[in-house]
Amino acid sequence: MDDWRIGNIRVTRILEMCDPLRTPYEWFPDCTEEALKPHLHWLMSKSISPATGRLILPIQSYLVRTTHHTILVDSCVGNNKTCKYFPHWQGRNDGTFLEQLKNAGVSPGQVDYVLCTHLHLDHSGWNTRLLDGRWVPTFPNARYIIARREFEAAQLAVVDAEDGTYEENVLPIVEAGRAVFVEMDHALDNEVWLEPTPGHTAGHVAIRIKSQGVEAVFCGDVMHWPMQCIYPDWNLRADVDPELARLTRWAFLEANSDNGFIVMTSHFPLPSVGTITRRQSSFWFNDHQ
Repeated sequence: MDDWRIGNIRVTRILEMCDPLRTPYEWFPDCTEEALKPHLHWLMSKSISPATGRLILPIQSYLVRTTHHTILVDSCVGNNKTCKYFPHWQGRNDGTFLEQLKNAGVSPGQVDYVLCTHLHLDHSGWNTRLLDGRWVPTFPNARYIIARREFEAAQLAVVDAEDGTYEENVLPIVEAGRAVFVEMDHALDNEVWLEPTPGHTAGHVAIRIKSQGVEAVFCGDVMHWPMQCIYPDWNLRADVDPELARLTRWAFLEANSDNGFIVMTSHFPLPSVGTITRRQSSFWFNDHQ
């Protein structure tokens, strides 16, 4: 399933790739064989590649069409990017992303807003595209909404010449006058607003939508794997503030469990969308069918 209705809001998945990346132990330092063993029967069928033992993590965006606006939530890896930490993404050139957008009935020029949960390379890549040797906004008429704290942290992090994320994905939209810096609780309108969820990055936000009494939230990288619902203390190795990431994850799970809120994840196994329920002292992610 690649299309959902949240009241009058239509949400469509734009899937860039869905490949095995690294093993659970490489991603999650607290992960153990003992903890995984009771869950292998479902993990091996949908979340871990039997051939490699690596996690299968979708890289995806969500196209959101409200009664007011056409919005893209996050923008995947993109083409021709410098990806030091993921060499197999280095310089990739694939037309699938824009083709899926076209198939959904939307051209780049029709996107009103790009909402970035954070500015990591797999969430900001299609912010820009390479045109005649220059990085230009992929969505020329869109305003790119970025938490000010996230932008400032991304600026300070530009110390690695081999990581082109800021120069390729962020700076060009700033120079083009398309970036809008907001507080972490900014409301776009009465249907779409941001919620502070720091820890994975300094200015990470979740994005909440609501229509006709139905509510959903795009969690970005608050969590990457359903096992983090069962073990909310498990951090991703890349979380910049591990203790804050844990506290944020617990608070997010508490706030979005047992109330029917639809949680749209970035990297959970497909369909990646579901609801959260309490299970004993932790939580469980229920796939949306």
